[in-house]
Amino acid sequence: MYDSIVTGAAGFIGSTLAERLLADGERVLGIDSFDPYYPAQLKRRNLARALENSRYAFREADLVAFRLDRCLDRNTRIYHFAGQPGVRGSWGPQFGQYVTNNILATQALLERVVRAGHPTRLVYASSSSVYGQQPRGAMGEEVLPNPISPYGMTKLAAEHLMRSYAGAHELPLVALRFFTVYGPRQRPDMAFHRFFRWASTGAPIEILGTGRQLRDFTYVDDIVEGMHRAAVTDRAVGIYNLGRGAPVPLMTAVGHIRRITGTKSPIQRFDRPKGDPDVTWADTRRATKDFGYAPRVDIEEGLRRQWSWQQELLRPRSR
Repeated sequence: MYDSIVTGAAGFIGSTLAERLLADGERVLGIDSFDPYYPAQLKRRNLARALENSRYAFREADLVAFRLDRCLDRNTRIYHFAGQPGVRGSWGPQFGQYVTNNILATQALLERVVRAGHPTRLVYASSSSVYGQQPRGAMGEEVLPNPISPYGMTKLAAEHLMRSYAGAHELPLVALRFFTVYGPRQRPDMAFHRFFRWASTGAPIEILGTGRQLRDFTYVDDIVEGMHRAAVTDRAVGIYNLGRGAPVPLMTAVGHIRRITGTKSPIQRFDRPKGDPDVTWADTRRATKDFGYAPRVDIEEGLRRQWSWQQELLRPRSR
């Protein structure tokens, strides 16, 4: 059996967490379906280091069909990252994938946990997108969710599923709302990954909107540390925000990227997409109180670390 199971284990945050758990001496099972949202070769690259560890097992599988209950015992913790990401892609005909990967897969996972017959601890990677458009200011967990994208709606639906199963079956479940995560292994469709890619060639950096929108950019290692603390602390129950708690205008982050890369890339502005809120801003006091969450990496240092990783990614591989 395993100490921890990570769904979505080949992704940006899931692969980072798996390596952290292995470094702590845990036996880890990673599960990923390699959904074609972005190239599988990048996901396999994310997995490479963990696969070198004898305490890591990996299964390529659809979570809806995978018999997870056979891998659980009373002490196993589940970190549930698997899902369909992205706000812009959730509009239109692709919405069915969001329903399947964010709602149906979560329901199937919960059913497997119930079938296992003991209270396995499950920590769910939710999103600040459930808040949607809110008044300017920090958002606490008591704020009424107001998703303004189909993606945000499916993440909120998955949270409600977890609450239903937790109440009906007395399961120890936690949902963590992530705020604008960045850092090494960030998906290629995400803003900082694209900004660094454009800056590396001198291409125009495309900004959607004015650039004055506030974002609570949170470094991936801080997210991973918070998720691990929530999993191992019995006091953590229900919903928590995980963010930096110090939002900055998007253009401030772009300024850091231009300085870090030394680029003279011009800025091009386009209309903001549907579903893009004015502000994301996490009130993290509940997470700090209940499991000692304390983000440490500021935006400039985090961007330098992402650039160091992305330079290696951009470098042509020798044959």
